[in-house]
Amino acid sequence: MVRTVVAGIDGSPESRAAAEWAAREAKLRALPLKLVNVWEPVPEPMAQAPLLGAETQAHWTERIPRETAEGLRLRHPGVDITQQQINGRPAEILADAAKDAELLVLGSRALGGLGGFLVGSVGLAVIAHTEVPVVLVRAGEQAADEHAMDPAGIPSAATPYRPVLLGLDTDHPDDTVIAFAFEEAARRGTALRVVHGWNLPPYFAYGLPADPGLNAELARQDAAALTAMLRPWRQKYPDVEVVEVSHAGSSSQQLIDASREASLVVVGRRIRRSPIGAHIGPVTHAVLHHAAAPVAVVAHD
Repeated sequence: MVRTVVAGIDGSPESRAAAEWAAREAKLRALPLKLVNVWEPVPEPMAQAPLLGAETQAHWTERIPRETAEGLRLRHPGVDITQQQINGRPAEILADAAKDAELLVLGSRALGGLGGFLVGSVGLAVIAHTEVPVVLVRAGEQAADEHAMDPAGIPSAATPYRPVLLGLDTDHPDDTVIAFAFEEAARRGTALRVVHGWNLPPYFAYGLPADPGLNAELARQDAAALTAMLRPWRQKYPDVEVVEVSHAGSSSQQLIDASREASLVVVGRRIRRSPIGAHIGPVTHAVLHHAAAPVAVVAHD
């Protein structure tokens, strides 16, 4: 079976941005792109209302995937693009459609002045129950946003890619997450910036005097551990420049700040197969809502 990049679309600005990003990613991976439009049937009384007549329903069930695919084919020649319209619950349908995919791409609504973007209930449910990587793309995302400014300071998609950003948990590293980040950096011909935040000593919480010597030793140990962990990956991907960032403080805030200069942010999500439901994790949850670049959530055991 041929693997694909799958994008969920619904006609919204955020899903259009996701579809464009998915087409660019499909080209980088030399894979086909499959657009999935999920139509959730409305209750019968509402279906009979004048505002929800046959033409309106046809727009949602037929025009959106067809017109989206036609536009993408014009803008991304060479990418094999198909579309599919399915009736059902969006979270369930999208999770099922992604089972045989390389990755699933969804849109997220921008929050403007609040400095982040909104991952709705469907997006969170899909991320929590999908074991393939899921990429969230905010509304308004443009190809040029992934690239460095040109020499005149003008956004351009013809300049080199910005670095890929990886949030790494050195206490519980996972090869799946690390490999995904290195592969994305290699495809883009760009650097991989690896960020790890370590906790401050307990005396900070109690207002006790700081110990500069202890702080310096903790910083040295954490930086050395990060370097040792990445050494075999540097050898496996010799063409990928690796920039290591190890600072005390919140990992999520460091990733959010660094995402302004990144083309893609990569974070992990531990798979929990339990009756109490799935869990995304506080760092990944914060990054999903506030990162300035597309975010890839990679599930791992």
